[in-house]
Amino acid sequence: MSIGLSAVATRLPQRVEPVDDFLVRQGLSPRERRMFDRVYSLRETRVLEDDESFEELLLDAGAEALRGERADLVLYGHTLLSQPMAYGTGFAGRVRRRLGTPGAPVFGVSQVACTSVLHSIDLAARYLTRTDGPERRVLVLGGDQGSVSDGPRFIPGVTVAGDGAAAVVVRRGHGRYALLASARDKDTRFHQNLRLDEDSGRLYGAATAEGAVRVVRAAVARAGLSLEDIDWVLPHHNNAMFWRSFSSMTGFPRSRIVLDLLPRYGHTFGIDGLLGTAHLDRSGRLRPGERCVLVALGQGAYFSALVIESKGQPC
Repeated sequence: MSIGLSAVATRLPQRVEPVDDFLVRQGLSPRERRMFDRVYSLRETRVLEDDESFEELLLDAGAEALRGERADLVLYGHTLLSQPMAYGTGFAGRVRRRLGTPGAPVFGVSQVACTSVLHSIDLAARYLTRTDGPERRVLVLGGDQGSVSDGPRFIPGVTVAGDGAAAVVVRRGHGRYALLASARDKDTRFHQNLRLDEDSGRLYGAATAEGAVRVVRAAVARAGLSLEDIDWVLPHHNNAMFWRSFSSMTGFPRSRIVLDLLPRYGHTFGIDGLLGTAHLDRSGRLRPGERCVLVALGQGAYFSALVIESKGQPC
């Protein structure tokens, strides 16, 4: 059974916060801050103003992705365990009303860090292969408001995150993209996340690089392809240095790893790959028949990859 994905809808706040301003608040030295700019290519993030609503950002993306169609199921993938709209009641009901999906179950997908959104797409595809009805659709929402406080936005020595939302419809049959395969992995040695002891912390960086290579190769193999058959890698936006290492480890050309948005948006939790997909498509660089691997990495350590093929048709 073929599974298709719609065009990706994205929403980002208008307010720009320089990464350097954030790092000054964290007490980093000028030398440490230069590393984020010159080596990591992390220069700006987007954050919501006090009077802006992340829920509205998320549901606007969902409405654009649906284009007036109804979803049979809504999955919301998020990295942070609690979002601002979870502080009150009735979020699922507001989702159904805003998106015109009465009766559709609404589930959150979390506890797998920044792999939650790609994991939600994988879950949607599994749901569709196990249910009846040719017109069934799953709306996948993704994103986080990290700017609720500074703590969740910062992984020392690695990245700075901002706010953003994205949405995509997963359906049977044809779409803007064909979902060819997916893969997930984890390394349980690092389950303590940011509370790792010193010895484990030293191992974590290399293990994450190896995990990214491993999950990409697994997804590509499940699609019946090799890495040489892939046109673009749409990466997790941790930092540019990590993906230079990925290129060296795999031989995949740096010019085909899409990091255009990294200096402008920083890391946007689980939606980096979807932002890259939308950017590549809308800029006219993604041609019909080209194949992409979306990659997500999660503290903990979790790894996820999806292989898609552009069909070049609106859906």
